[in-house]
Amino acid sequence: MTEEKKRISAEITRNDDSSSTLPTVNPATEKPAPPTVQLPAVFYVTIWITLSSSVILFNKWILDTLEFHYPILLTTWHLAFGTIMTQVLARTTTLLDGRKKVKMTGRVYLRAIVPIGLFFSLSLICGNLTYLYLSVSFIQMLKATTPVAVLLCSWVFGLGKPNLKVLFNVSFIVIGVMIASYGEIDFVFIGFMFQVGGVIFEAVRLTMVERLLSSAEFKMDPLVSFYYFAPVCAVMNGMIALVVEIPKVSLLDFQRVGYFTLLVNGLIAFGLNVSVVFLIGRTSSLVMTLCGVLKDIMLVCASIMIWGNPVTPTQFFGYSIALCGMVYYKLGADNLKAAFSDANRKWAEYGQRKPIQRKIVTFGGTVLFLMILILGFAPSLGYDPMGKKAEENHSWWQSIMNGGYWAKSKAEY
Repeated sequence: MTEEKKRISAEITRNDDSSSTLPTVNPATEKPAPPTVQLPAVFYVTIWITLSSSVILFNKWILDTLEFHYPILLTTWHLAFGTIMTQVLARTTTLLDGRKKVKMTGRVYLRAIVPIGLFFSLSLICGNLTYLYLSVSFIQMLKATTPVAVLLCSWVFGLGKPNLKVLFNVSFIVIGVMIASYGEIDFVFIGFMFQVGGVIFEAVRLTMVERLLSSAEFKMDPLVSFYYFAPVCAVMNGMIALVVEIPKVSLLDFQRVGYFTLLVNGLIAFGLNVSVVFLIGRTSSLVMTLCGVLKDIMLVCASIMIWGNPVTPTQFFGYSIALCGMVYYKLGADNLKAAFSDANRKWAEYGQRKPIQRKIVTFGGTVLFLMILILGFAPSLGYDPMGKKAEENHSWWQSIMNGGYWAKSKAEY
């Protein structure tokens, strides 16, 4: 009897042990990973617009206001700084890991990267030289012709077939820029030609890049492209500066600008190249196109407020035509209709949720628009603060015929 009880109790004990099983996985390790912070697209758009506008205004301030009249040296500094920073990022971050997928050889580098780098250098040099002669507002108006130049270059390189309908669409951009040029007060022919050359070189560069990236072996984001292009461009620009500008520059020129100023300028220029990568990855082509138009308009306004560059009604009218033509060409009628309908729907929903705020935004936008018009037109229509009569509006053709394009010759600088 006693042995039977002992056997039963042992079995009961064994059953109790089997029922209380220990967990094989630590519950602490099963906690879900914390969600990654996703910044809204408007954050990247704001950063890109800020950096892009800052580079242009900063360069104009250094070259014109601070009288550092060495644009090739400034461009060489940007490229050398970008070369150093891309090498650092390639060894410390994952931003340039895409370069490992590119089958880059010495032959490909000489036959593809070097020619593209040459046109990149020429476009940068011409673009910075323009700041010595023309206002930022007029430069941005002339840059609106870049899509037209790219289209024509793509036809020349055989990347697309000529299309009269497309040519008709882009003709509005050319007409708008011609009207804006006709209304420019401070027209300088040599600066105009530098900008035209910059647009042509940039169009050839973009077409060659498109041709290179058409192969699956050479797909790369803008930062990886800059990683390959920056060194060769820095060398080319440095060689040109060695002959053209270095014999004339002095240590006092650098001290007048300030070494810290040049460092910040290089950082902003490089930050722009990094921001483009994030912008492309988190926005659509529609957003990028509209952001580019918004940036150009803001630069024109900034040029008016900072340097007092006048914008005549003729220029405003012509530039409006050019911007509308550019948006229509890049997006197409169907995308524009869809975008407008979506924007109207969201604007109506916003008005239903926050009617007072929508009224404030509408009123503020109207006041800002009127102020821009007044600030832009007043210098060209009225009397200047120094008591001298404002210069009458004249066309670029009259400026050439009268020899006015030599008014700001290089000798002044």
